[in-house]
Amino acid sequence: MTNPAFTIENFRTTATTIEAAVGEVIVGQQALVRHTLITLLAGGNALLEGVPGLGKTVLVRTLARVIDCDFSRIQFTPDLMPADIVGTNLIAEDEQGRRVFRFEAGPIFANLVLADEINRATPKTQSAMLEAMQEQSVTVARTTRPIPAPFFVLATQNPLEMDGTYPLPEAQLDRFFFKLNVPYPSVEELVAIADRTTGRDSRDLKPVADGPTIVAMQQVARAVPIAQHVTLAAARLTRATHPDDDHAPDVVRRYVRYGASPRGMQAIILAGKIIALLDGRYNVAIDDLQAAAYPALRHRIILNFEAQAEGVTTDAVIEAVLNTPALAA
Repeated sequence: MTNPAFTIENFRTTATTIEAAVGEVIVGQQALVRHTLITLLAGGNALLEGVPGLGKTVLVRTLARVIDCDFSRIQFTPDLMPADIVGTNLIAEDEQGRRVFRFEAGPIFANLVLADEINRATPKTQSAMLEAMQEQSVTVARTTRPIPAPFFVLATQNPLEMDGTYPLPEAQLDRFFFKLNVPYPSVEELVAIADRTTGRDSRDLKPVADGPTIVAMQQVARAVPIAQHVTLAAARLTRATHPDDDHAPDVVRRYVRYGASPRGMQAIILAGKIIALLDGRYNVAIDDLQAAAYPALRHRIILNFEAQAEGVTTDAVIEAVLNTPALAA
């Protein structure tokens, strides 16, 4: 199944096949599936925000089956400890009867990890995810252990239930490649969900790709060339989210406390490369950057109290930035 020699066409074909296979289970949510796939092909992690019951768990589980990868789910709770995630050293006996330390790997050692309701764990436990998400490795008892590739964390949080939760620190939010809002299904989609889940229809999904294939596609995505003026546009876009920038629109100056980090620019560029490949092109256009701006920046822009009081969202700020000359080459 694995074919590391990817061209533009078979990259697009493989990605489309994965999307279609996931669509056999997930009703609607085309943009969510596409952005989740972009995050996976970028080698990043995604934060999903939506009310319970919208299929977030099913999405990750289905994706793991489609690409034939190991899947694990971590249910975050206030009593969850870091060792419950990364693993710990246990005392065991070897063949000679001597007591030795044996490492018992935690659920983070999987290709696709669902971190369900991540904001319900304490900051100490949340911090245990930082090294894994950024370095794709964990350190236990001074020993660093790599996590097998591909590695993809999809974390969820409920925007409605805030009691007993711990807001994610900005440093951890910045580790997420995309933040994706999960919309509520339409009436037609609800009917389709009911037909699929309350009847006898059982879909037997078969893998259409594997781990080495995803790794090869990630390498192809990073090799896509980008013109200097397009990179400059991404840099200007990122800088325009900062209230002290000369090109920042009035909305940014009034409502933004801190703008997006350089990781936001990196996410926009890498996502733009993948969007171009999915469109059958081997060059990045400014339109590709605009398509990636919302999920790449919405969790990296920190609003001030005035914005919260007046109901201004980060998406509204990003829209204002995209409509300024700061993005032009």
